[in-house]
Amino acid sequence: MKPTPSHWREFAALIPDWSVPPQVQAFVTGRHGGVSSGAWGLDGGRAGGLNLGAGCGDDPDSVAENRRLLARALPSAPLWLRQVHGADVHVVESAAPDVSAVTTAEPVIADAAVTAQPGRVLAVLTADCLPVLITDRDGRAVGVAHAGWRGLSGGVLENTVAALRTMLPRHSSLQAWLGPAIGPDAFEVGRDVLEAFCDPDPACLEAFVPGRQPEKWFADLYLLARRRLSAVGVDEVRGGGFCTFGDRARFWSYRREPPGGRMASVIWIRPGSTSGA
Repeated sequence: MKPTPSHWREFAALIPDWSVPPQVQAFVTGRHGGVSSGAWGLDGGRAGGLNLGAGCGDDPDSVAENRRLLARALPSAPLWLRQVHGADVHVVESAAPDVSAVTTAEPVIADAAVTAQPGRVLAVLTADCLPVLITDRDGRAVGVAHAGWRGLSGGVLENTVAALRTMLPRHSSLQAWLGPAIGPDAFEVGRDVLEAFCDPDPACLEAFVPGRQPEKWFADLYLLARRRLSAVGVDEVRGGGFCTFGDRARFWSYRREPPGGRMASVIWIRPGSTSGA
């Protein structure tokens, strides 16, 4: 039986509110729907957490089961990346393996992925960093990026947009959706973060306000991402306004409760779709 939205909605804490063709499917998982407990469980440590991060201290068997449960509701198992807070983009050109296939291959080191292959599910993991979904107006290619402050300042969004454009006709219109990240009232940072953005682009100062402590600032990841996307011609940007730190019922937050679990932002082109369908 093919997975349908009714299968994956039980895992979806958020479904993007953007205007994309119906063949583009995407959602962000939350804490609910899995088997993890403790720091990786539901609020209060109760069992039932859908932690999908393999490197945050959870029982490996629980993570494997959580990933299996999620994959069962998707057209293929997500392509998991080894994220390093960088700006590299993995271009996925191969068709999706059977959803039941088990692979022992090492994950690709990258913080973003793009594909034009229907049925190929892309994913990034976050727990305060910003997940960004991107597609073109006709739904011919999709991408996802893990945009923490290091990757964001290093160009991960610009690189993702550039990789997507290699798969599309010239002058294709792109749009993006900003998923749940730590909000501007909770993300207090030091001078290193301020300088990483403002030294090359002083106008980024609008995304920083003085913090509670000397030499600290509150940073707005959403505003910084919008500026970066606009600079490369992505002006239709939706989402934002979430806060993983404040919404403990739905999301893990590394800053609030380290190590905590990880949510997945997934996107794919529906199998059987044709270009521009």
